[in-house]
This record gives sequence, C-alpha cells and structure tokens, in this order.
Amino acid sequence: MAYARPRNVGPFFSAAERIITTPGSPQTQDGPTEPADAPEASAQTTSKAPAAAPTGPATGAPTETSAAASTGPAGASALAEVRAAVRRRRLALLFSVALLAYLIDLSSKLLVVAKLEGHDPIQVIGDVMTFQVIRNAGAAFGMGQTMTVVFTMIAAAVIVVIWRISRRLYSLPWAIALGLLLGGALGNLTDRLFRSPGVLRGHVVDFISVQHFAVFNLADSAIVCGGILVVLLSFRGSNPDGSNHNAAAKGE
Repeated sequence: MAYARPRNVGPFFSAAERIITTPGSPQTQDGPTEPADAPEASAQTTSKAPAAAPTGPATGAPTETSAAASTGPAGASALAEVRAAVRRRRLALLFSVALLAYLIDLSSKLLVVAKLEGHDPIQVIGDVMTFQVIRNAGAAFGMGQTMTVVFTMIAAAVIVVIWRISRRLYSLPWAIALGLLLGGALGNLTDRLFRSPGVLRGHVVDFISVQHFAVFNLADSAIVCGGILVVLLSFRGSNPDGSNHNAAAKGE
C-alpha cells in the first residue's frame, strides 16, 4: 500500500530536516557562512594589532638620554653665561661700594684738614663726640705709632687679597663686605703714600674723637664694618662663591 504524505505537514518535515542536520554537513547556501569569516577576521585583527598599539617609543621621538645629549653643551654654555653675568654684577657692586667709601673718606679728610687743622675742636655731641684733626702714624685707632711702614705693607697686602677673592665672587653680602674693606684700605693707604713725612711713612688723618675712645676716620669705620660683616658671614657658613660650608658639612 502506497504511503501518502499528508498535505499540511510539509513545513513540519522541513523544520525537522533542519534540526537534525549536523554542523559538519555540507551547506547548500551561496557564499561563505559566518563561522568561516570569523577566523579570517581574527587573523586580520591579530596582524594589525602591533601597528595599532605600539609598545615602544615612536620612531624619531627623543628619549631623555638623547635630549640631554643634544642639549648638554648648550645647557652648560648657558649656565656659564649666567654665572659670568652674576660675577660681573657682584664685581660692579664691590667696586661701587669701595669707590663710595673711598670718596667719602677722602672728601672728609680734605675738608677737615682745610677747615679744622690748627683750630679748636668742634663739639658734635657735647663732650661725647668732637671733631679734631690728629695725624696718626700707626694703624686704625692710633695703634702702632712706630710701625708705619709695616702697616702700609699690610694695607697693600689686604688689597691684593681682596682682589684675588673677587675672582670667584658670587655672593652679594660678600661683595658689600669686601667693598667696605677695599674702600677703607685704599683711603688710609692713600694717606700713607702721599701725605707727609713721605712715601710709605705718611701719617693718616684722623678726626672723629669719641670720649674714652680712640680718634679715627671714616676709612677706619668702613674697615670695621666690613670686618664685622665678614665675621658674621663666615660664622653663618657663607663663602664668597655663594656656597655654604656648613650645609656641605651637614650633607657629608
């Protein structure tokens, strides 16, 4: 007896055939299926990944070492120029302070010699401070009256030492201190070279008389102020070149 297929069950048979079809069975569709495209897409992604996300530095990008090597000489040259400019400013300050101290001292001596020598003392603050001209053959404040030549040589040596220190001068306070010392030393040295009784034996003009104290001049005052400032700077560890030896000792 022939088997007759029901009329309305065709869709059910078609669905059953699709369900029982295995994944490895041949496909009748045209073109590649989605699973076949996946390996190719993943292969393309893998091959493009290094170019899309590089892990190393880009070609031509300067590293820290190459930048330092390229700018090293220029940086050293710029630093040297800055230090030279600072030193020039400090030297200008030193010589300005020295010139000012020297001119004030010289002017005051010329004035008191012309107006006060051979006259009675002038009271400035009662009997506490007076102006009177005294010829001093010794050092500051009238010390060492019989050692005029020795003190002249010492003053000249001080000037040479200040000049040598100024060759490595970068500190502003040291520039002021050395300027005061230089101006005062030049002021008294001028008297010893050009005043009577002769070269290297000239007497320094002192005119500021303080009660119960020695007679001195403005050059002596500049020397004392500069010396005090040098002591304070040395006590704080400051060097003429701008460094600090106390900080260096703590670092060690």
